[in-house]
Amino acid sequence: MKNNNRIAIVGAGVAGIALAILATKQGYQVSLYERDSKISSIGAGVTLWPNAIFVLQQMGLKKEIKRMGGVPSCIRQFDQYGVQQGKFNIEDVNTLSGFPSVSILRHDLMGILAKALNDLGVQIHFNCPMTAQDIDALKQEFTLVVGADGRMNSVVRQTLYPEKVKPCYQDFINIIGISQLEEGELDNAIHDFRGPGERFGIVPIKAGLCYWAGGWSTPIDKDRPLSAWYDEMHQRFMNWPALVKNVLKSYEKSSLNRIFVHDLDPLPYWHQDNVLIIGDAAHAPLPTSGQGACQALEDAWHLARYLEKKDVLDNILTGFYQQRIVKTSAAQTAGRQLAQQIFSGYSKPQPSVSGISAKQLTELWMQGLVMN
Repeated sequence: MKNNNRIAIVGAGVAGIALAILATKQGYQVSLYERDSKISSIGAGVTLWPNAIFVLQQMGLKKEIKRMGGVPSCIRQFDQYGVQQGKFNIEDVNTLSGFPSVSILRHDLMGILAKALNDLGVQIHFNCPMTAQDIDALKQEFTLVVGADGRMNSVVRQTLYPEKVKPCYQDFINIIGISQLEEGELDNAIHDFRGPGERFGIVPIKAGLCYWAGGWSTPIDKDRPLSAWYDEMHQRFMNWPALVKNVLKSYEKSSLNRIFVHDLDPLPYWHQDNVLIIGDAAHAPLPTSGQGACQALEDAWHLARYLEKKDVLDNILTGFYQQRIVKTSAAQTAGRQLAQQIFSGYSKPQPSVSGISAKQLTELWMQGLVMN
C-alpha cells in the first residue's frame, strides 16, 4: 500500500467496528461513519459460534463476551406438537474447535465492541448518512474506503454496482424478541420448533433470559400495521408447545421487531480501486445460516491480516476476496437451503440437526482460521 495509513469505514455494525478495532491496533488512522444517531442493536440476539469466538479472542474480547453471554449445550429440534425430532450436541463442536459457542444479546455484543473501540480513542461519527458523492470524496481523502453499511441499503455497494444489486426477499418474515423465563426452563438448550411453513426458535442466554424468532412464509406487506403482524404471530403459535406459549407471554414489548428476511446472491467482486465492501454489504446470509455476525467478524480479521502485509492495495483486496468468497457463499447457500426446507410449507419439515456431524461442522466453520 502507498504510504498513507488512513482508512474510512462506513457503517458501525459488527463488521465495521471490529475492523476499526483491528486496524487501529495495527497503527492505521481510522474514521468510522454511521448513518444513525446511535449504534443499532436490531436483531435481538446472536449466537457466536467457535469461528466468531476465535476472532474475538484475537481482539482480546473473548473473556468479556463469555461473561455477558451464555454457552448453550445443544440444539433440540421439535415439531409443532413438541415431539423431539433430533438433537445436536454443541459441546462436541466446542471441544473439537477449541473454542466455545456463546449466545448473547446483540445490544451487549455491540456494547462490548463499542467500548473496545472507545478505549482505543476512536470516536464514531454519528448522523452521517452517505451518498455516492460522499463516497467519491472519501476515495480522494483516504487510502481505503470500506463499506460495512448493511444488507438492505448499502450506499457503498451501490457505488460498486451502478445497476444496483438488490437484496433478495426469501418469502418469509421473522418476528424477533427477548423474553425472561424462569431459570432452568430452557435446560440450556436451543429449542427449534418447526411446523409446515412455520418456525419458532428460542435461544437461551443465562438465568432464564432468552431471545427468539417466530417465522412464517408470507408476501411482503410493509403497509400492514406492526400490531397486526404481532397479532398474527400470537394466533399462529397459540397452540404450540408450552415453552413457546411462555415466551410469548413474557417478552419485552420494546424488543419486538418485524423483519422481512432478505439475503444477497454471491457477488463477482467486492472492490474497485480503493473501495471495498465487507460483512452484510458484501455477502449477507439468511439468519438460518447462523453465520451472519460470525462471517462479519471473520471479514474484519482476515482483512486486517491482509492489511498487515503492506502490499499493493489491489493485491490486498483481491487476495481478501479470494480468501473469503468460497466460505461466505457456502454460508449463503446453507441458509437458503434450510429456509426453503422450513418455509416451503409443502411437506412436513425434515430434521436438519442430525444431517451433519460435529466434525464436519467444525471443519466448515474453522476453515481458514489459522494463526501463522
